[in-house]
Amino acid sequence: KKLRAAIVQVAPVFFDKQATLQKVVHQIEEAGRNGAQLIVFPESLVPCYPYGLTFGFTVGSRSEAERADWKRYYDQAVVVRQDLQDVAAAAKAAGAYVSLGITERDETTYSLYCSNVILTPDGTLAAHHRKIKPTGAERYIWADSHDPSTYFPMVQTSWGPMGSLICWENYMPLARTALYQKGVSLYLAPNTNDNPEWQDTVKHIAIEGRCYVFNVDQYFTKDMYPADLVESGAVAKLNDTACRGGSCIIDPCGHYVTEPVWDREAIIYADLDMDQVVLRHMEFDAAGHYTRPDILELIVHE
Repeated sequence: KKLRAAIVQVAPVFFDKQATLQKVVHQIEEAGRNGAQLIVFPESLVPCYPYGLTFGFTVGSRSEAERADWKRYYDQAVVVRQDLQDVAAAAKAAGAYVSLGITERDETTYSLYCSNVILTPDGTLAAHHRKIKPTGAERYIWADSHDPSTYFPMVQTSWGPMGSLICWENYMPLARTALYQKGVSLYLAPNTNDNPEWQDTVKHIAIEGRCYVFNVDQYFTKDMYPADLVESGAVAKLNDTACRGGSCIIDPCGHYVTEPVWDREAIIYADLDMDQVVLRHMEFDAAGHYTRPDILELIVHE
């Protein structure tokens, strides 16, 4: 009934898969030493969320010079079955569930996906979710998920079902409902959103789903990018602090369990009373007694 959770607001080692994965391993080890049973990382942490980059895309044409930047990103993307052994071993050593946001390279095609994986305390890959609709210019680099097994996977834990939606997927009412229909208790929302309106979004989801919401963002600055990208002007328009964070945990009443953390890296801990999930469903159950299946129905093509 009690869960000790940790959310990790962190910066990647930009465009360096192995260095970022090692950083992830060290943070799992630290969180494990502090008793965390669930450790949640941000969206596309490995090898980085390419904030501010265009890779030379314009309507109707591409820049050959910046195509090399895309190849650099592609080369550092994660192949799930090849690159996560150390993270799996760290999860097993810590005895914790680990949720990690990655840019994934498909094993059989040349496509990239914004993905989230969940590893169990024995190091097994339990869930592999690919973003079903990348946002805006993210579509330059990330494909839509077309594998039904990656749409809304759910992990059954001793604290209740756990699932994830990535960033602006959380603005999709039917996607949220798909998780509610699976009884989500631990709602993971890895993202790259540091605007104040996003805080309203995650609070609303907690109230709507009567679940704990894990809002996990990155913190990074412009000078963390590779020097050649800064010097070339590719990220020249970014603020010195490109992403401020704001990570927090929200309870099933929409209240902060942990206040948002801004402008620094941090591992944020909370001890959660999982009885609150059941108690808050008494008067409102979005996928149960507060539905009208005779007039409203969601069909998920899984």
